[in-house]
Amino acid sequence: MDVDVAMDVTSVDIELLQLPEVPPFAVDSTPLPVNDLFSQWLSLPDTNRLVKTLLSDDKAGAAPISGSLMNATASPTNSLPSMFKTGNAPPLSPRSMSGSPRFMKLRSGPSSLGSPLKIVSEPVHEVIPKFYFKDGQPAPKELKEQCLCMIDQVFQDRMEGLRVKELKTVTKEISKLPSFFSEALFKKIDVNSTGTVTRNAFINYWVTNHMLTMDTATQIYYILKQPNCNYLTQSDFKPVLRELLITHPGLEFLQSTPEFQERYAETVIYRIFYYINRAGNGHLTLRELKRGDLIAAMQHVDEEEDINKVLRFFCYEHFYVIYCKFWELDTDHDFLIDKENLIRYGNHGLTYRIVDRIFSQVPRKFTCKVEGKMGYEDFVYFMLSEEDKSSEPSLEYWFKCIDLDGNGVMTPNEMRFFYEEQLHRMECMAQEPVLFEDILCQIIDMIGPENQTYITLQDLKGCRLSGSVFNILFNLNKFIAFESRDPFLIRQERENPTLTEWDRFAHREYIRLSMEEDCDDASNGSGDVWDEPHESPF
Repeated sequence: MDVDVAMDVTSVDIELLQLPEVPPFAVDSTPLPVNDLFSQWLSLPDTNRLVKTLLSDDKAGAAPISGSLMNATASPTNSLPSMFKTGNAPPLSPRSMSGSPRFMKLRSGPSSLGSPLKIVSEPVHEVIPKFYFKDGQPAPKELKEQCLCMIDQVFQDRMEGLRVKELKTVTKEISKLPSFFSEALFKKIDVNSTGTVTRNAFINYWVTNHMLTMDTATQIYYILKQPNCNYLTQSDFKPVLRELLITHPGLEFLQSTPEFQERYAETVIYRIFYYINRAGNGHLTLRELKRGDLIAAMQHVDEEEDINKVLRFFCYEHFYVIYCKFWELDTDHDFLIDKENLIRYGNHGLTYRIVDRIFSQVPRKFTCKVEGKMGYEDFVYFMLSEEDKSSEPSLEYWFKCIDLDGNGVMTPNEMRFFYEEQLHRMECMAQEPVLFEDILCQIIDMIGPENQTYITLQDLKGCRLSGSVFNILFNLNKFIAFESRDPFLIRQERENPTLTEWDRFAHREYIRLSMEEDCDDASNGSGDVWDEPHESPF
């Protein structure tokens, strides 16, 4: 071998040569045999020619050595010479050349064939799909095409547009809204009051504005609310109730008495806000609308011809009971009642002290502006709270009445203050009086408060017997009824567990009132008949 070739060979990086891997401890323990093998391999003619070729290519600036080596090793004619005879070579390791530590040094970029530990250590960049759409989520292509196809079918023979009555089919079949929303939807689209809704105007409002992809509660919210408002008011529901009164078969009989149509609509709205508007500020938010069951009740009333089967909000029998109760207390029929009127409610069941708390407007501010008077809306809130003390709005209403100092707890002294009048009434009625100490123990056992020295609103909401606590404190008739539970009523509650206390009360009262009206229509205005205690057989 020439001297210059020998000098070039000594400068070659050993890492570039495909040598069998030998453990470091083996090299250190037996250096002479390894050196002899390496010298023997370098002395082979094929090795001499390959090294000369690699050095020449490197000096001439040809392809990278690693690439040349890869090509040389991959080609049968340029393969490295073997020191073993043909057929006597041991099998090569299945490890990929690109995964060898020798070649990992030369790689600058990441590789999918590298170590799994290295892949884990590298940050994974996952594409997160867009989840916020300022103007609403766009409709999927299939849903949009299906909707447009249905719109074309409706408008194909009415290119000039649809009128209010003709939009009912679109409201129910395409928008999937209750049919009595057609007028509200029409006015929302026909902003210029042209009297018609064209195909393009409907597509622009329903599809382009992404109303198509909203849930039903959100759709109703945006249809009813006024511009630049983030809530619904009572007046926003009036167009919907007006159309319901005109179109629903179960309310046709009211069309000859417009004054009762108006009272019915008001009562339904008051009930909606009593149960749904938990903030009690008259501003119904989208969140409150979604959390309530109003949407389900609207869909139910749209499908059910018998309005009295829709117990939530829309039942006419419930309205009849509320209105008749108010009318019987309002002796001068000025549509206002005072303390003396209210004390007669429930056959004089309430105490004077609780009536004073109601008229002090502690549980709820009156909407009536006449001092010392309660209006119809205020009475609706009172009656719903009095007859269904299991509901959360009722518990909050009466809790504020008992909490005299407004510190958020009911103390024994506060409960004693209201029970003293109950105790006095029992003595006057020759009833066996029950001492407050015994009553307090009974209340604590019923509620099971976290702190037995006082009762919080959360304690009451967590107990099914909370309503009976308030009856004990200020309603003598219901207190006595609770102590002597009628087995028939208990069985009735078990047979219909889905009915609320209000549903059962309204049903009994409606039967009683209808029977009295059948007996003598003139007795409707008589206070003597209204005040007579009467236990319904149902």
